[in-house]
Amino acid sequence: MKRCCQGVGLPCLFKGVGMASPRPPRYLLVFDFDETIINENSDDSIVRALPGQALPEHIRQTFRQGFYNEYLQRVLAFMGDQGVKMGDFKTVYENIPLSPGMPDLFQFLSKHHELFEIILISDANMFGIECSLRAAGFYSLFRKIFSNPSGFDKRGYFTLGPYHSHKCLDCPANMCKRKILTEYLAERAQEEVEFQRLFYVGDGANDFCPSATLTPADVAFPRKGYPMHQLIQEMEKNQPGAFQATVVPWESAAEVARYLQDVLKKKC
Repeated sequence: MKRCCQGVGLPCLFKGVGMASPRPPRYLLVFDFDETIINENSDDSIVRALPGQALPEHIRQTFRQGFYNEYLQRVLAFMGDQGVKMGDFKTVYENIPLSPGMPDLFQFLSKHHELFEIILISDANMFGIECSLRAAGFYSLFRKIFSNPSGFDKRGYFTLGPYHSHKCLDCPANMCKRKILTEYLAERAQEEVEFQRLFYVGDGANDFCPSATLTPADVAFPRKGYPMHQLIQEMEKNQPGAFQATVVPWESAAEVARYLQDVLKKKC
């Protein structure tokens, strides 16, 4: 006998409004943020909020490969010392342009929101992402956003922390997107939500790490000519067949929308 209420052994006699369980989404769509959703690296863009719109050399020289999050913490402390406030950062984030075709892709996803579960995994920061997406009108599309914690302290300084720690040797010290994605999929599986296919839209080297775990049923959408695309090409050359997902490079996100439209029409 089928049961419609948890813990109550009653047959399903009624099919009123709200009684039927909504169908789970068929597809998981994962986005990067910098140079994917937006057409710039937001960490570079915020320098426009400085009075001189440039960092001094002694700050730039503190950068170490793989420790960008720590470097950016020093940049933000310097900007705070220069009097840059929350409103100044907010204005910059709200005016960063979206990547070509991204409004088309988001409008397509808005029309088919019941089929796609959409998440964002970014090594930017929560404040900047939220400002940008709200200004563009697409914040509500995302079920969950994973990014570095950020906020403003008592002095009004913009503060940034690492997302987590991990053991991946290929990713920056503060974030491994593969770990985030793997844990998210496990969490959703525990909630009895499993996806027919996974789509990953990104551009950076840190997007290659999670995309390398995709299956032959999945699709990687690397931005054409960017590090993610280059690393996929190198893997395909050096280890044929090792990268299992279908690869669909894009210059305009409208190309991603067209591919997904064909998926819904069962052409892909």
